[in-house]
Amino acid sequence: MEEKNTQCESESEVEIPRVPVITFDPQLYIQRYQFVTDLVDKYQLKKVADLGCGDAVLLRHLKMYPCVQVLVGVDIMREHTLQWIGYNLSPLVADYVMPRDLDLTVTLYQGSVVEKDSRLLGFDLITCIELIEHLNSDDLARFPEVVFGYLSPSMVIISTPNSEFNPLFEVKTVRNSDHKFEWSRKEFQSWALGVAKTYNYSVEFTGVGEPPAGSESVGFCTQIGLFRKNGGKAAELCVSDQPDQHVYNPVYTVKYPSLQQDKYLKKVLSQKVLQEVYKSRATYLLPLKEQEEGKEPPPLSWFTYEPPLSKDEKARVAASPKPFSVEDKFFVPLQRLLAYPRLNQLVGGSEERMRSLLASEVTLSSDGSAVEIVLHDPPDVPYDDDDDDYPDDYPDVPDHPDDPDHDDPHHDPDHHDPDHPGDPDHPPDDCWDL
Repeated sequence: MEEKNTQCESESEVEIPRVPVITFDPQLYIQRYQFVTDLVDKYQLKKVADLGCGDAVLLRHLKMYPCVQVLVGVDIMREHTLQWIGYNLSPLVADYVMPRDLDLTVTLYQGSVVEKDSRLLGFDLITCIELIEHLNSDDLARFPEVVFGYLSPSMVIISTPNSEFNPLFEVKTVRNSDHKFEWSRKEFQSWALGVAKTYNYSVEFTGVGEPPAGSESVGFCTQIGLFRKNGGKAAELCVSDQPDQHVYNPVYTVKYPSLQQDKYLKKVLSQKVLQEVYKSRATYLLPLKEQEEGKEPPPLSWFTYEPPLSKDEKARVAASPKPFSVEDKFFVPLQRLLAYPRLNQLVGGSEERMRSLLASEVTLSSDGSAVEIVLHDPPDVPYDDDDDDYPDDYPDVPDHPDDPDHDDPHHDPDHHDPDHPGDPDHPPDDCWDL
């Protein structure tokens, strides 16, 4: 018996060889998305659609790029799931505090990528990231006609698994049970070249996911085809000739705040104008000797960062009309504010546009030619804790309204009413029904 136990223990201690785990840094899906965002940033693309968008992570990456103005995602998943995904694409508080320069509209559609919808015509880029391997043979046959023939964007990115890489994963057939096929590099390139020739595109091949040392011959883990329409954006001329076909179900759409919308432009412009006005006043109030020495006042804590002016920009500001004071008022001419590059950009160089936007946000001089503030801020008034600002007929308010023990002779701190819904020691019965 002891011998058998010894034999079992020795067998259990035998180390089972493990297949080396292949990892990617950064993760493979991030590398795929980075390929797309790098292309968008390089060519400053405005309209991008992602077919088979899934959880819309790529769209969340793309909405960060200032050049992008239209984002569309299409997927066949259930409507309520797409709606939930859409909420994750909603603007954040920071998007309202610091609006984009250009408009951005994000839309999610429920529909099949092999259906034609005219709302996707005229796009700069359509992406199909790890999509085609999920299509059956009939849908794969229809796919090129829809994407390249009908939608005909300026560029198309298609990524798909490289089956030659699979043996490194110990994969016998395909990487995902939903994949209808996985192509070798030769198979993918043969299909892509045929599509490009049929629909007047050029295509170049690359990939992401470097193989481990010694296995370079298998190529990238994910193979990518980048298609470019011959003639660039000429396809946009044909958009108006296409009849409207709205087959997709619009599930979610949102428009981001931007400086193209006056209500946000007014707030940003007035904040930046007042920043320059208060800086000008601080300089104006410096002793004359310090002004002659070129000293600048200490920055105020509420100033937002602006890049420093170049030598030429400083010269233009210096040559503009000077700030001035009249009695207890301080004025900065709009023409001087227009000399600052960012302010000039916000209003398109128009003094009238600046005046119109500022009229409801700041105080202007009587003739509307300058922004007006007080020359000297009023001194701080110390807070008087004993000052009673309540009118005589205002009801008495206890000094400790939130303290149930204060001045309550009937309160027993050791007594708890289990039927009282507000008692923290006895929460309602339904509070655990999560």
